[in-house]
Amino acid sequence: MFDRYAQLAERALRDEPPSQDDCRWILDGPDVELLPLLHAAFEPRRRHFGRKVMVHVLNNVQNGLCPEDCGYCSQSRDSQADIRKYPIKSEEDILAEAEHAARSGASRYCMVSSGRGPSLERTRKLADLVRKVKERWPIEVCLSVGILGEEHARILADAGLDRLNHNLNTSEDHYGEICSTHTYAERVATLAAAKKCGIQPCSGLILGMGETSDDILDVALRLRELEVPSIPVNFLIPIDGNPVVDDGSLTPERCLRALCLMRLVNPRAEVRVAGGREGHLRSLEPLALYPANSLFVEGYLTTRGDAVSDTYRMIRDAGFEVQGNAAWDEAADDEIAPGFRLRGGEGEILKPDIRRDS
Repeated sequence: MFDRYAQLAERALRDEPPSQDDCRWILDGPDVELLPLLHAAFEPRRRHFGRKVMVHVLNNVQNGLCPEDCGYCSQSRDSQADIRKYPIKSEEDILAEAEHAARSGASRYCMVSSGRGPSLERTRKLADLVRKVKERWPIEVCLSVGILGEEHARILADAGLDRLNHNLNTSEDHYGEICSTHTYAERVATLAAAKKCGIQPCSGLILGMGETSDDILDVALRLRELEVPSIPVNFLIPIDGNPVVDDGSLTPERCLRALCLMRLVNPRAEVRVAGGREGHLRSLEPLALYPANSLFVEGYLTTRGDAVSDTYRMIRDAGFEVQGNAAWDEAADDEIAPGFRLRGGEGEILKPDIRRDS
């Protein structure tokens, strides 16, 4: 039995994906032992990233007001979630939040804007923001702004954008169950436009939306085919008012098996344990750092996550190391982290809690 785990690790170290049978066994095998599987996934993670953990900070620069019907998203046109909606923030607020992200030790600052996709005028404004962030702070910049064409991607590439996020979210076969206003093919085309223009694509999935194990495997293999170097693995956060709700499939073990699959199929990629890690992994959360080498802090657009201080403590307690950046004063970490909150104008909290009726 233990030879099978060793073979999985050896294949990944040779940049070979597991067989189809092994992939299904990783996700569903009743005889899988979790710790040996985690160790197998850790071997390629350790070779390519050591014990370092990259930290990402999300900034929701525009919230709500979206015409798309993505059923998992509280910002979609069909969601009844009680969120605060606002147009794009001021340049001053966005740059101040970039500074907070850099000083907190984040490897990457991710600006997210709701909507189908930006106009050329909005794209030029975003490009100007990218330039200014990169001029001021030693931090990489990622954008997640919807569907883009090659002309839009070229403008952003010329500004020095490091990565463009556009998640596949689920398999092509299952896509129609979660969204009808755009297609899976449009998402793939957006990633291709970014890559053609020299921007690294970032794309992943959301688990817990009624997908099968074959759907998860399909996404893992498609991301390998697309040579995506940054893969966020999200676990659906159930939000009152959203059409797509948690399907009840996500035990901590299921989440860890999916992370191991993603690492073993994509051994060189930055695999990120992303939205919902705190609620779904629960007490097993530190084990996610064995297949994954990056994570988000401070929340996921419209829901809160663990604070910087709690996350850094978890990373260090598990025997890993925060990668940080040149602007981060690690010695002052205990002073910076506990009070760290990204804020917009007039003291607005960037990551508001979903408000529910009492």
